[in-house]
Amino acid sequence: MLNQPSPSLETSLPVTPADVRAAAATIRGATIVTECNESRTLGGILGCRVWLKFENLQFTASYKERGALNRLQALSPDQRRRGVVAMSAGNHAQGVAYHARRLGIPAVIVMPIGTPMVKVENTRRHEAEVIISGATFEEAGEFACAHARTHDMTLIHPYDDPLVIAGQGTIALEMLEAVPALDTLVVPIGGGGLISGTAIAAKSVKPDVRIVGAQAGLYPSMHNAINGAQLPTRGDTLAEGIAVKVPGRITTEIVRHLVDDIMLVTEDQLERAVSMLISIEKTVVEGAGAAGLAAMLSAPERFAGRNVGLILTGGNIDTRLIASVLTRELAREGRLTQLAIDIVDRPGQLAAVAALLAEASANIVEVSHQRTFSVLPAKGTLLELVIETRDRAHLDDVMARLCASGFKTWLPGRR
Repeated sequence: MLNQPSPSLETSLPVTPADVRAAAATIRGATIVTECNESRTLGGILGCRVWLKFENLQFTASYKERGALNRLQALSPDQRRRGVVAMSAGNHAQGVAYHARRLGIPAVIVMPIGTPMVKVENTRRHEAEVIISGATFEEAGEFACAHARTHDMTLIHPYDDPLVIAGQGTIALEMLEAVPALDTLVVPIGGGGLISGTAIAAKSVKPDVRIVGAQAGLYPSMHNAINGAQLPTRGDTLAEGIAVKVPGRITTEIVRHLVDDIMLVTEDQLERAVSMLISIEKTVVEGAGAAGLAAMLSAPERFAGRNVGLILTGGNIDTRLIASVLTRELAREGRLTQLAIDIVDRPGQLAAVAALLAEASANIVEVSHQRTFSVLPAKGTLLELVIETRDRAHLDDVMARLCASGFKTWLPGRR
């Protein structure tokens, strides 16, 4: 549990509720007041009531344009003429690029190597100059700062800026206006801009609202900063939008005082959350945007009986990655499985296996015979199948039928 604020401490923070209300007035009409709808299906699964804030339906498919626009509107005429620089793994880039073009402000966006191509191309589509530099977000940030100094441009930080934080906080104002009964908000954390703005706005409207952060387990930077921990930050995460090694200075101060808890989520949990939002809500959400749901799935008992708001922060995800996530989830559920079967190399064996699978109501997706590169005897053949089944119990029944008929069957890697 994190420290709870006193009223005097809250007003001394770098961003105030008045700043958030001012941001709401600044961006009104230029960003979408997205729907905040209840998901009865997710609520039934999680044992609570759940409302989803569909920020993936903003024009740039992310909430980031709120903070970007609020910051851009504060530029002086001379700053607008000289232009802006931003570093981003994608969503902040698009928010800055889109609104900078709309306002006639030149924009340079620095993106780290490995940024999903959908985010790179969408940023270029908004006519910003894109520079790919740095193996990490932090390295891209160093390049962006140097570029801004060299070219006398204004840096638009993705999270450690009071105006950006205030802009992101407008989401919470909209959520509590739409659903005053909300008592818990679960918010993804990267650098901390969204959860900082959310906490300031939400607690100004409803002081006892509970703010819970959801952070990728591979990048627990804010968790480390708040709890004095030293968990490693490393690797490729599905939630690249919140893969930040060092949280913001301003945001860390706000989180320390206003956020109630931070939960870490695994890659499996992120994948499951993305898959569930597609299958249940018919909405596409990137890994970072699904982090809140992933946190709830990891420990539903912590939210039992509560009225929970989830912010679906963005929907910029490669279609290839969506396909991979969905098929991997089918495999975890036992609905899509690779089987290896030791059969005698003689006519009729494949037909016999196919007949058994048909009787068991399993569907064959792929078939491969392997005679040469196999450790089986010369008169044996390795038959590899990918099959579809209803669920794990159905898969177990199919396996049992094959083994009962004399076919030695195993799951590759588990023999």
